Amino acid sequence: MTAILELKKIHKSFEVGTVNENHVLKGIDLTIEKEEFVTIIGGNGAGKSTLLNSVAGTYAVDEGEVFLDGKNATHKRTNDRAKDIGRVFQDTKMGTATRLTIEENLAVAFKRGKKRGLSLGVKDKQREVFKEQLKLLELGLESRLKMEVGLLSGGQRQALTLLMATIVPPKLLLLDEHTAALDPKTSQMVLKLTDKIVREKKLTALMITHNMEDAIKHGTRLIMLHNGKIVVDVSGEEKNKLSVPDLLALFQKNSGDTVTEDALLLS
Repeated sequence: MTAILELKKIHKSFEVGTVNENHVLKGIDLTIEKEEFVTIIGGNGAGKSTLLNSVAGTYAVDEGEVFLDGKNATHKRTNDRAKDIGRVFQDTKMGTATRLTIEENLAVAFKRGKKRGLSLGVKDKQREVFKEQLKLLELGLESRLKMEVGLLSGGQRQALTLLMATIVPPKLLLLDEHTAALDPKTSQMVLKLTDKIVREKKLTALMITHNMEDAIKHGTRLIMLHNGKIVVDVSGEEKNKLSVPDLLALFQKNSGDTVTEDALLLS
């Protein structure tokens, strides 16, 4: 197997040297193989978002090394990692340009990793590619290429953002609670779409969620963080057989602490 992401002894603290010093990541070791879809769950302050931000380069790690596709990316800036990383955030307004049309947004995404000119013009050949990609969403957006993105619903916009993050298949896709701001029905639609895109494009993905059922249902591997450390790491048949009570029991066994599903959902 090919390791797409390797984290070696990652530490990250904030407000160092003050009374508010917070050691968030405490020696994280993690290897993600090609085409793995990893769900990450944990309570408030467990280190989930800090982990993703450390991978993306938003945060520089204090100690340890980050490898992307076998290359040391520890000291690379966010922009330098962006050609290899696609990302979808919780805020449905992030990742798209409100005043640009659907096809203009896709044209920007289509240039990821390439030299960008000043023109936003969309060529007919590109337009056909965009239509085919939009059909994957099954939202009818392929017939609304000229619509401004600001006119889309939250779910439509998040689905478009997901497509933009993957239209040029990234080496690693980061999903930072990308359904948390959606209503339950729309959330399930976007999760179903996420499964489809990750599977059909054979992507490697990390997805943060607060929902234990979603963490179990989606992806090929599940990681649970607690106090800056990985306390649960299950995959394959073991993950497929998990129930929420099983996961809570596994968490308690490995961490020595107890947590309720409500505590995770509300944190």
